[in-house]
Amino acid sequence: MSGSRQDATPTARVPRQAGGPGAGKGRDAFFDNAKFLAIVLVAAGHAWEPLRGDSRTVTALYMAVYAFHMPAFIIIAGYFSRGFDGSPRRVARLITGVVVPYVVFQLAYTFFMRWLDDDPSTYVPLFEPRWLMWFLLALFIWRLTVPVWRAVRWPLPLALAIAGAATASPTLGGDLQMQRVLQFLPFFVLGLCLKREHFDLVRRRAVRLLALPVFAGALLVAYWAVPRMEYQWFYHRDTAQELGQPWWVGFVMTLVLFACALTLTACFFALVPGRTTWFTALGAGTLYGYLLHGFVVAGAVEWGWYDSEPMREMATFLPITTAVATVGVTLLCTPVVQRLFRPLMEPRMAWFFRRPEPEERLGADRGARQDRPAG
Repeated sequence: MSGSRQDATPTARVPRQAGGPGAGKGRDAFFDNAKFLAIVLVAAGHAWEPLRGDSRTVTALYMAVYAFHMPAFIIIAGYFSRGFDGSPRRVARLITGVVVPYVVFQLAYTFFMRWLDDDPSTYVPLFEPRWLMWFLLALFIWRLTVPVWRAVRWPLPLALAIAGAATASPTLGGDLQMQRVLQFLPFFVLGLCLKREHFDLVRRRAVRLLALPVFAGALLVAYWAVPRMEYQWFYHRDTAQELGQPWWVGFVMTLVLFACALTLTACFFALVPGRTTWFTALGAGTLYGYLLHGFVVAGAVEWGWYDSEPMREMATFLPITTAVATVGVTLLCTPVVQRLFRPLMEPRMAWFFRRPEPEERLGADRGARQDRPAG
């Protein structure tokens, strides 16, 4: 995630899951709950960002949340990408569920930002993801590599080595947001390696009892770290050299940040309800909340909503921004919004793809439920 309007992160699209009334037949309420709560954290983090620099406490909270909310999303995305095999049916779903929304919203954010800034430029940066859009492009690339990770003997150590090398390699450049693609890669590969019982392990009573103390400890560590480290490490966007450190620190920080994210993500999953709740059905619409909330945040900054008197004191701006972000992203995940924007985010596009051969159709239908794109 990025801390600037042009380069922040959010959350994004995760494959559709299983279980719970209102969430669709065969969906799992736990994963829908986890996605919804994670998108709330994403929206809250973006709402805090414009005033983050004025408060050490808010910066510490910001760093603690950024340490795990995208890794949690990406682990879930990897878990539900296990069935991707490159078949025509699955590639078609990847195009309609990831590529098309990327193109549509990359253009939308580009021209919206230019309108806000009164920028007359006509350049269209399709391969330079704006703000939230890096996640969809990364998900597309990660999904295409699934057969590779399924074939190698030690996928997670290999992914960590690649991420460490990327963190120490400023020559990669900014096209396709390759730093983020590679630095977040281990979380996607971890998701590919997980089974349902692994999620159940972190939801045991002992882990739940430890979760809140661990989060409290993480906040204290973050508060201590605010003046001692660059918060941009949590964006996974820059190299060690760009953050003023020698190259070898990139490898060290890759392992440290991975361990930190894994610990906090486990605590997050431990606290996520496994039963059907009032927000379970909203978990199917997190793509909508992710892609649309950025327009609200960017507009709020440009139109001076943060300049009002209540926004000058942490005691008022923190609860106000958190409440507004929570309510706003909740509304953007509702079925009404999903129906309105589905032609842009989940188009059918039957006209674009050739009809599969009977044997291809049979094989694809076997794994269709697992591979359905999620919002």
